[in-house]
Amino acid sequence: MRDVLYLAWRYLVYHRLKTAILVTSIMLIIYLPIGLNVVVEQSAEHLRARAGATPLLVGAKGSPLELALNSLYFSSEHPELIDYSEATMVADSGLADAIPLYVRFRSRTHPIVGTSLDYFSFHDLRFAFGRPMAVLGECVVGATVAESLGVNPGDTVISSPETVFDLAGVYPLKMKVAGVLERAFTPDDDAIFVDVKTAWIIEGLGHGHQDLTRPEAASGVLRRSEENIVANASVVQYNEITEDNVDSFHFHGDLADYPLTAVLVVPRNEKSGIILRGRYTDDDATSQIVRPVTVIDELLDTILTIQQFIVAAVIIAGLATIATAALVFMLSLRLRRREIDTMLKIGGSRLRVTSMLLAEVVIVVILSSSLAAVLTLVTWRFGPRIIESFVLT
Repeated sequence: MRDVLYLAWRYLVYHRLKTAILVTSIMLIIYLPIGLNVVVEQSAEHLRARAGATPLLVGAKGSPLELALNSLYFSSEHPELIDYSEATMVADSGLADAIPLYVRFRSRTHPIVGTSLDYFSFHDLRFAFGRPMAVLGECVVGATVAESLGVNPGDTVISSPETVFDLAGVYPLKMKVAGVLERAFTPDDDAIFVDVKTAWIIEGLGHGHQDLTRPEAASGVLRRSEENIVANASVVQYNEITEDNVDSFHFHGDLADYPLTAVLVVPRNEKSGIILRGRYTDDDATSQIVRPVTVIDELLDTILTIQQFIVAAVIIAGLATIATAALVFMLSLRLRRREIDTMLKIGGSRLRVTSMLLAEVVIVVILSSSLAAVLTLVTWRFGPRIIESFVLT
């Protein structure tokens, strides 16, 4: 049997181009439906796990999918804004805890998530180094952020402007890293967490500047009265919050009117959640409440429907490829008629010659299956991240 396998292998190696084409074609036919199924199933499991761990979300009326993707996976598109009073309203109802979310800005490619300390306990996020943010201008970074930016507690990260030319005069904020989270294998690993007020400062809704009551700031005073001081454009605004200037940072107006992208709602029990959802059924309401798991399931249903069409197309293409491969082998037998006759004349039995020809087919199939298995393992390892990135962007 070894001599049969040796002859079959040497023939395939000699005709390496034909062998490579056959192996690649059969490998793809085996891999594509299996790999697609692995990617979709793992991505669905990953997406459902994140959504299932979040009971309810409150956001502006509009696309529930956009609200869920921004709040759970920090996608680049942010939904319509709601007022901070929505979070206060949920908390004051006594039916649920409210965790504010303001996901709008980024540092390079990493989302900056304005929230509260309750977010860490809700998602069971643990610190590898450092501590939670405690004052304005501090941040906590996920494990992936710490690796990619090379930062540790005590280092700084800088927010990125939303546009190249910021006509509103909002400067990037330099934030001090207070802590680094342990890897959670969730979108939190790629995020930078700050207090909601720090996110508002990034937007320019809060600011700090020179103390205009001090003599050295006299050049920045436009006019002065007993009730207030009006500054001119020469007043220096700070783009870094330090121990020396943190007291100068302040907000104008009512904080209840300040923006959020969503409120993460954690009901006390199932009954409380149902009561809360009933309060958002008014058609005239400007906000909505959604169950993220329901929204993600609808998205996955669409993906699974598309998957079925793709698999059907792959099967049809596979049948065509198998038929083509069979034709190649049949034509190869015709071209090798003299070779086969020679082997028979020098003493090779018909069984041995037939075994050699079948061995060539078996070797091609084994090589194709092995490569398909390797690709499937790679897909199992990295595929969900790829498709998740595609879905979220």
